[in-house]
Order: sequence, then structure tokens, then C-alpha cells
Amino acid sequence: MTVRYLKTAMPRSPRLQIDLRDKVTEILLDIEQGGESAALRYARQFDKWDGAIVVGPDEIEAATARLSPAVREDIEFAHANIRRFAEAQRATLTDMEVEMAPGFHAGQKSIPVLGAGCYAPGGRFSHVASALMTITTAKAAGVDFVAASSPPRGETGISDEMAYAMHLAGADRILRMGGVQAIASMAFGFFGVPAVDVLAGPGNSWVAEAKRQLFGRVGIDMVAGPTDSLILADQSAQAETVAWDMVGQMEHGADSPVWLVTDDAGLAQAVLEMIPGLIETLPESNAGSAQAAWASLSEIVVCSTREEMAAMADRYAPEHLHVQAEDLDWWLGRLRSYGSLFLGAETTVAFGDKASGPNHVLPTSGAARYTGGLSVHKFLKTVTWQRSTAEAARRVAEVTARISRLEGMEAHARTADIRLPPRA
Repeated sequence: MTVRYLKTAMPRSPRLQIDLRDKVTEILLDIEQGGESAALRYARQFDKWDGAIVVGPDEIEAATARLSPAVREDIEFAHANIRRFAEAQRATLTDMEVEMAPGFHAGQKSIPVLGAGCYAPGGRFSHVASALMTITTAKAAGVDFVAASSPPRGETGISDEMAYAMHLAGADRILRMGGVQAIASMAFGFFGVPAVDVLAGPGNSWVAEAKRQLFGRVGIDMVAGPTDSLILADQSAQAETVAWDMVGQMEHGADSPVWLVTDDAGLAQAVLEMIPGLIETLPESNAGSAQAAWASLSEIVVCSTREEMAAMADRYAPEHLHVQAEDLDWWLGRLRSYGSLFLGAETTVAFGDKASGPNHVLPTSGAARYTGGLSVHKFLKTVTWQRSTAEAARRVAEVTARISRLEGMEAHARTADIRLPPRA
């Protein structure tokens, strides 16, 4: 393999994660022991919010009225696409039954969890799309009660757009709360939210760590780290398009890596030279995030063949993988490790982030090697069942008893023995 790096990333130090883990543990224990009052105390401290936590129906109605028809139409368009895709996913999951032997039946059912807690980030950006992605998907899966929470912003706590999106998506209760305290409140069952079975949605490192520590007690979609993206491009790609697609993902923050892998050295050099100038055209806060990500975490790699390019993509296992190259069907068939795949220059990761339909809550930090993103599957339990006639159970009982005794499990064997007819 002939691989040349025009730009390499700086390694990230894991030392800060240890301090974060200990602080989150302390907060979770305090909230569990102190209940709603403790959660409120952290909301006052970290969210800087002194108003009501629960968003009421009148407030949702007022927020909806304040939105322009154009904004409502855009949110509705995105919601319709996300719901349509999630419902199509749900339709692929069918209950089944198989007759293992005459009279012995076994089957499978997909049962939605009773409650889900959906978190939508609201720090530097108010992620309306995340609310749509999580709540809509939970409802499409058939979840009875969906709670939603987002950090308060401004005088109304959460933006009118966020309140409308959460309501449209089907949230049964909306909380103005962020961080560990929001995750804990939904997991433990505060503010009128029944303790949820599954927590979903992206968030900062505090949110991710809280979900990680609560996993087992509740289900989670995944432990998401900073967003990451990789572009595969050949000589057919346009340098400016590639460069803007990279900058668009750098905007997420200083800890968001973006990589370009190409077999065209000229394209690589052009993108390398173009990116700093594009970043300078952004608003100041956006430019600062993109510049930090570009300086420390971005990489540009030149390979000899498209097979080398594909192998590198599989090794990186990016959250977002965008192919801007010829013969898209080859790439679709070859690539193995990614959260979501974008084929052709006519698509872009931002489409998936906001409005095209497939979910944008995706595995990060290489987790795409072993898991996919958020889908209706995360809110469903695939369970099995069996039933049998006495005659059909005979052979199973005989084998079960023998294997149980082979393993030294006599009580197991006897539960099989009593289902055998008496010896003549």
C-alpha cells in the first residue's frame, strides 16, 4: 500500500476523560439521592434557568404562532422525510413463526419499549434536527411515552423552533433542561416523566458520559463522541466542493475530525490550499471552531488506488462517509464501515444532518466498525417465544436432560425429565 499524508492530525490526550467521568458520577449520585430538587439545583447552576422546567401546551401553541409559515414548512418537510424513512425501517421488521418439528413452534416478535428519553443539544447551536431525528424515530417504532429535553436558551427557555419541532415529532413531555441533569431526570423519572427505558440523542461530553454510566440501568442508542467525517474523492471531484464539504463538518467544533482520502495528488493539494481561505469567510464563531478542527484534527491522504482508499475508509470507520468519485455502485458494494454513506457530489453530509430522512444520530470514533446509527431498532426489543404439544416436546426433553447432566446441572435435567411420559 502506497499512502502519503499531506496533512496529519495531532493525537488527542485521554487524561481529561478521567476527571469528567468522576464528576459525572458525583452528579448522577447526587440527583438520584436528592430527586427533583437536586436536578433543579443543577439546572439553576449549569443551565442558568430559573423558570419552569416543563413546557406547557399553551407555551407550545404560542411558540408555534410566533413562527413564520416558511419556518414551519421547513420543519414539517424534514419531519415528514424522517418519519417516512423510520416507518419504512419499521416495516422491514416482521414477526415470524417457524415449526421446529411437528407440534413444536417457535417465533419472534418486535416489541417497542414503553418509554424513551430524547435529548437535543442546545449549546452553541440549537439542534432542531436532532429533536426530529430522535423523537420521530421513537414514535415510528411505537414507543408509548416519549420525553424530550433540550438546554434552555433565551427568555422562553428553548427556542420556538425547538418547541414546535419536539411537539410535531410527537413528544409527550418537553423539558427545558440540559446536561447530566436532563439525562438523569429522564432516566430516574422526574418532572412528570415516567422513568424511561431508552435514552437517545447526541450531546456534549457530559451528556455522553452520563448515558455511558447509566447504560445497563437503561438502554442507550450509543455513546457518541465528537462528530467525524471522511471524504473519498477521485479526479472527477471538484476541489471547491470537497473543500466546502470538509469545512462544513469542521464547523461542529474543535474536536471534530474531518479527513480527505484521494488518489489524485493535484486535488489533494488544491483542497489543502483552499480550506484556510474558505474558513476565513465564515462568521467569527463558526470560523474559530473550523480553524481549530482544521489545525489539529484534519487529515489529507493520497493513495495509489481506489482499493487503498476503500481500505483506509474501512479502517477509519467514519461517522459520515461521502464518496465523490466515479462508479458509485462499486463504492456502495465495497465499503464496509461507516455510520451513513453519501454517494455522489449531488449529496452532502448536511442533507443527512438536517432533512433528507435517514437518521443523523450515528456512531463516532470508529464505532461504525461494529454498530449502526439510531433507528427504530434501538427502541424495539426482539424477543422470542415457543410452545409445544406433549408429544413434540419428547425429543427436546430427552436431549435437554442429557446435555444438562453433561454440564452437571441436575435440576435443569429434572425439569426436562418431568415432561417425559412415564416409562412402561
